[in-house]
Amino acid sequence: MRYLVRARIKPGCERSLLKAIENRTLGKGSVAEGEYLRNMSEARLCDDQTARWVEVCYCPTPLQEEQPYWEQYFELTRIQDAHDRRQCRDWNGTEPWACENCDCTERLEQKLDRTGASFIDALRRVVLPRRVADAPGFSSENNRSEENRQRDY
Repeated sequence: MRYLVRARIKPGCERSLLKAIENRTLGKGSVAEGEYLRNMSEARLCDDQTARWVEVCYCPTPLQEEQPYWEQYFELTRIQDAHDRRQCRDWNGTEPWACENCDCTERLEQKLDRTGASFIDALRRVVLPRRVADAPGFSSENNRSEENRQRDY
């Protein structure tokens, strides 16, 4: 099944999330390990400061496996079906594991791609800004000097 996930990054987790993404350790140990990096590469930062992405999950409960990994960095604010469950070939048993290569959420993903800004780019601007004034506000991270950010990273 595919889900539309909305989440807010927890204050103070920006740097550790970016490091986990760039070191490719985000989701390490999970059966869905590579999915986390794909999700972050496609995630969008929206005007309400939520990150949004479409996630594939085969668990009986949405994001059952992934939730503990995401909650290290995010407050998950909403998880909803990304399309009509009855039409999901994996969910209805027509084709097991169909979500892997399914295009059922293609239009939703195209719409998301035109919404907001790249989440990773925005995250980088907060953690490693060239000019503090250009960075979107995730947290009090914006109040620290650029020199301290560079040193701590």
